[in-house]
Amino acid sequence: TEVTVRREMEDMYEMIEKPVQVYNGMRCMNSGSYREGFRFESSDRDTMLWCTNHKVITDLSQSSAYDLSKHSIILMEDTDTPPGFVRLQLLASLRDDDIESSVVPYNDGMYISCVRWRQKMFTVVSGDKTLNNAKTHGPCANSFFCGKEIDCAFCFHCSHWSRLTCSWRKRCILHNWPPKHVFDDILRNGCHFVPVGHKIATDENELDWRLSFSQAEQKLVYSMNHTQFLCYGLLKIFLKEVINLKIEEPFLCSYFVKTTVFWLIQIGNITWCPNNLLDCFWKCFKYLLQCVHRGVFPNFFVPQNNMFASKLSTVRGERTRKCLLEQLNRYYKMGVTCFLQSPTVREMIEPVMCNSFVRIERLRSHMKDATDTDACIIEEMRSSSFGGKDIKKNYLILRFILIVSNQSLTDYEKLALQKCTAYDLAETAFRNLITSSLSSNTNKKVYRSDILNINLLKLAGRVGHVSCLLYLAMYYYRTCRYREALHVTALVKSRLTQPYIMYYNTVDRERYNECVAGWSLSKRMRKAWVYNACLHKNVYYIPEFDLEQTAAKDN
Repeated sequence: TEVTVRREMEDMYEMIEKPVQVYNGMRCMNSGSYREGFRFESSDRDTMLWCTNHKVITDLSQSSAYDLSKHSIILMEDTDTPPGFVRLQLLASLRDDDIESSVVPYNDGMYISCVRWRQKMFTVVSGDKTLNNAKTHGPCANSFFCGKEIDCAFCFHCSHWSRLTCSWRKRCILHNWPPKHVFDDILRNGCHFVPVGHKIATDENELDWRLSFSQAEQKLVYSMNHTQFLCYGLLKIFLKEVINLKIEEPFLCSYFVKTTVFWLIQIGNITWCPNNLLDCFWKCFKYLLQCVHRGVFPNFFVPQNNMFASKLSTVRGERTRKCLLEQLNRYYKMGVTCFLQSPTVREMIEPVMCNSFVRIERLRSHMKDATDTDACIIEEMRSSSFGGKDIKKNYLILRFILIVSNQSLTDYEKLALQKCTAYDLAETAFRNLITSSLSSNTNKKVYRSDILNINLLKLAGRVGHVSCLLYLAMYYYRTCRYREALHVTALVKSRLTQPYIMYYNTVDRERYNECVAGWSLSKRMRKAWVYNACLHKNVYYIPEFDLEQTAAKDN
């Protein structure tokens, strides 16, 4: 349930942001283990960004579908390139400085250099005040945002799939995994090209761009059953806490673990059920060991691409592989008990192994009450918020929310939509107030605008969490209606004193379970959940916040 909450919340936020991203001409997609549903301390947040005006085609005939006055046309070439890599030839440019400064001549054509593009994008990230300690990490710009490590990859998107993936498509149909609806969805969404070339020894071919299937991989992880997902998580833990412990530049990374699980789900003869979890883990471990022994690790989408090849192209890499092989062989001789080398796993299993009277009861001990699940939902809703926008984009989001609300949604998607609606209504009202005050309006127009803003804020208070009404109180205070402001704050205070109020995970559990039993998630949010009232630094609320907002802009 918690994994479903995490995924559906993330999906809904991304869906709502999409119209604004298209309007801005820059799409953004979150990927990595955080997006997949893990919440380890080390769960990475990867972000892929691409310009919607850059259209990548796989055949010259496809160029007729685009307007040359609005789009830069780029031809993908996958012949005479290493497996899993392509070249990007610029055919027509929309006078884009970033692209034009990144091209190099080759074979009577102009090709985009991955090295120049990566450096250009790294300069952009380094200049962002909100990001700290920026450095290059593969195709990404690695940095820290609010103490969390993130990887940003500025890439190109292509709606068409390379011929290199033909064998993958045939294999999916043959083995019937992923399911057909997931397979069709993956093909519809295309793939990406990230700025990193094929490495031979220490040199990088600057004309090569690596095919990225991050979006497809996310959908494949979503299609796993829970045992497969648990096995994937256990392998990640084992890799981090045991195999790669105290190793600065490890030979294996979590991407190899993910690829292992994909291969064994699709073609492995494994029974993926909870009682068989250790056997699933052991078979995945043996596959990894076999790959390291052979020095060959085929990419899931392009099997011709041996992902060990660049690592083994140096003497140091070959030496690292041999050391790793010795290490894995030691664990293999231990059998599945090597799992206990992981502190996380040992902490859970040792009490049962050391005391035969300890029993983990079935079902009951694994069931969580409403308090735990709701705290998880609140945490996921808190971790996502909208950045600063202008009034036009606020209205764009509201219009899209109306469209989405008429679609068939799950309970968690509806909840995320409800939260976004409340926050966007509040932002729209305050921005509308600023817009109307700057333009020369008649008294009638000012009155109509004021009524609109109050209605927006009242609606935000009705659909949002308990403290959402504070936005209405601030509006009344801002417009010198102090009696109304006091009335609203008194109403909020009376609601906050209810015994079932949950502030993040702080709550009287017994009273909460007793009072909210039978309430829908929507009602729980409106009546029982409290968040902080978020104030964006570029939205003017009341004079008393000037100091804090100025400091936020400077920081």
